[in-house]
Amino acid sequence: MRPLFAGVDLGGASIKAAVATERGEIIAEDRVPTESHEGPVAVVERMTVLIERLVRQSSGELRGLGVGVPGLVDVATGVTKFLPNLPTQWRDVAVGAMLQERLRAPARLLNDVRAATLGELRFGHGAGLPDVTMAFFAVGTGVGGGIVVDGKLRLGPLGAAGELGHQTILPDGPRCGCGNRGCLEALASGPAIAAEGVRLMKMGLAPHLYRAVEGDAERVTPREMLAAAQAGDERVHEALVCAGEWIGIAAGNVVTILHPDLVVIGGGVAELGETLLEPIRRTIRERVGMFPTEGVRVERSALGERAGILGCLALAQEKPGIATA
Repeated sequence: MRPLFAGVDLGGASIKAAVATERGEIIAEDRVPTESHEGPVAVVERMTVLIERLVRQSSGELRGLGVGVPGLVDVATGVTKFLPNLPTQWRDVAVGAMLQERLRAPARLLNDVRAATLGELRFGHGAGLPDVTMAFFAVGTGVGGGIVVDGKLRLGPLGAAGELGHQTILPDGPRCGCGNRGCLEALASGPAIAAEGVRLMKMGLAPHLYRAVEGDAERVTPREMLAAAQAGDERVHEALVCAGEWIGIAAGNVVTILHPDLVVIGGGVAELGETLLEPIRRTIRERVGMFPTEGVRVERSALGERAGILGCLALAQEKPGIATA
């Protein structure tokens, strides 16, 4: 039977899975609800059933599995340590061993944004660049990140290296979910951007946004804000540019430290396109003064929402390019 590899992206709302050949050609994929309230054992069972079904459809033998999880995981043992947005936080759950026992194939776990970084490295902007140094910012509900140095994804001893969203950008800024103040995540995540849109709307400074969402603050999103800015809401446009500048400060810090070839912006907020990217590029130029930055490319993810699942497929094959120190 032909060898197959599976990738799984575990999210709070859904479990996405794909099965691919050795060459990375996806031949089956699907998603099911996570139903995380049922607890880790039930979620892992749902994950297992999904993978078994996709493997049967693909007429092959599973040789490896890569799983991206939303939090901290011991990459050596496959034990989840802290998944903050799932009930019970999945502390010390032997997910890797559970999957390996049921599926009879090696199972490797990685933080979901580090997995997306690996996907971008192998199949996106990093493809064909064996010695690339790259920073990946995933800007969505939170702000995650990953670091590639000389073609290798750097994880650190706990797999936590690359938490770019928890840089302190504004020392006395708003409280972040991690407990710190003024993290990039607290300033420029999707919810943070939307909160500024709500404030502007309630102050009467965003008439186009108000009409678009019929005054409903729950419907305000960065995407709605972009449409309102393009329709003429100047203050909303300023808010989006400001978010780009916050990210630019964080990216500038990384550029100063690593001088990467490439800064990639992924996640749902990256859909803002050049409205976000232009201020990021400009802020890097303005704030990095130790060396020229013209050679540092700032690009929107080439893979979009598929970066995570493709990174998990690369993890499943245990391709070289991951460094734990």
